[in-house]
Amino acid sequence: MTDDRGNPTVKSADRALTVVEFVAGRGSASFTEILEGLGLPRSSVHGLLNTLCAAGWLDHNSANKQYSLGLRAWQVGQLYTGHQTLANVAKPVMDRLSASLGETVQLALLDGVENVYIAISQAPGGMRLGSSVGMRLLAHATGIGKALLSMLDPGESRKRLESVALPRLTDKTVTDVEDLTALVAAAKTNGFALDDEEYLAGCRCVAVPLTSKSGGGMYAALSVTMPTARTDADWPGSILRPLVAASQEIRALLGVREPDLVIPTDSSNAAERDSSKRTA
Repeated sequence: MTDDRGNPTVKSADRALTVVEFVAGRGSASFTEILEGLGLPRSSVHGLLNTLCAAGWLDHNSANKQYSLGLRAWQVGQLYTGHQTLANVAKPVMDRLSASLGETVQLALLDGVENVYIAISQAPGGMRLGSSVGMRLLAHATGIGKALLSMLDPGESRKRLESVALPRLTDKTVTDVEDLTALVAAAKTNGFALDDEEYLAGCRCVAVPLTSKSGGGMYAALSVTMPTARTDADWPGSILRPLVAASQEIRALLGVREPDLVIPTDSSNAAERDSSKRTA
C-alpha cells in the first residue's frame, strides 16, 4: 500500500490497470513498447503481463509478439451500465432541445481532465459537428469541460489541470492554469460555462452542470454547440435559457436533488457576469 492514507492504492494493482489502459489506448503493443512507454521495471512487466494474460485481460500473439485486450476486458466492459440510465433519460429531452434550437446538444461525463461524450443530438440540418459518442476531448478547451470541472473542489480542478500539457487549439484557447482556474470559478458561480471558439474556430458552446457525484452518481454536464455565425446578439443568453430548462427537466426525471449545484435562474444576468469576467 502507498503511504498516502487519503488515497491508498495497491502498487501491483495500479500497475496492472495502467498496463491494460496502455494496451487499450494503442490497440496492441509489444513488450518493449509497454516497458518503455510506462517506464516500469522489466521484471514487474513480465509478471504483470503473464498474470493479465492468464486472467484473460490481455491476449498475446506469439507470431507478432503483440499484446492486445483479451476477452475478459470485453466481458467486463459489456457489464458497465453506469452511464446508460442518464443517457437514456436525457436523450429524448436533448432531441427536443436540438430540434427547437436547430443546434447540436451534447451530454458528457468527466474522466480526469477529459470530457467523454455519452449522448449527442445532432443539429437537424445545415452545419453538423463531427463529434460522436465515446469521443474524448480535453476539458480546458470546451465549454462542457469547464462546466464539468466547476463541480469539483477548486483545489482538485487545479490539480487536474496542472497534471497534463494543455495544447493551444485556436488563437482563443486558454492554456494558463491560473486563467483557467478563474474561468472554472466563474462557471461555478454563474452555473454555466462557455467555449468561445476555444476548441474550434468558428464554433461556440454553452454548457451547464447536470449531475454531480452526490446527485446522479457521476459528474455530468449538458451543452449546446453551434457555429459562431448562427449566434445572435443575446448569445449566450438566448441559448442558455432553454438549455437550463432542459437540464432542470432531466434532473427532475432523474429525481436529482442537489441544493449545492448552481443552476442559473436569471440567465441573462449570469451571461453578463460571465462575459465581463472573460473580457476583463
